[in-house]
Amino acid sequence: METTPETRARMSRQKSRNTEVEIALRRALHAAGLRYRVHRKPLKGVRREADVLFGPAKVAVFVDGCFWHGCPEHATWPKTNADFWRTKIEGNRRRDMDTDERLESAGWLAVRVWEHEDPVEAAARVTALVRARRARSGPG
Repeated sequence: METTPETRARMSRQKSRNTEVEIALRRALHAAGLRYRVHRKPLKGVRREADVLFGPAKVAVFVDGCFWHGCPEHATWPKTNADFWRTKIEGNRRRDMDTDERLESAGWLAVRVWEHEDPVEAAARVTALVRARRARSGPG
């Protein structure tokens, strides 16, 4: 079954950057004293952008939507155009895993934050990881 024009219009309005969850996470990270870059590519030549990037600590944070990235807790499988959506979401999952592997092999840590997570709790987790990596790499 084809996607209806109404569905297509609704999906095209979904924000991919600066979502409410992403902004809340960034505010909490800033309040914790961390400074970061927003919407940057951690690796040259790889067309993937982190939502929040801590360059010197080599931590890349991705805020993943439950629908688009197939959250194990909240993923829903649409009944309309089911094959298309399953292929799309599973492709997103494969790309996420590939991104994480590429970053890891380059010395980066990829952190995935689900949109349903409490932003303050997610920020605390990210803060601890960034500070631990900074401590290991020494001053600077």
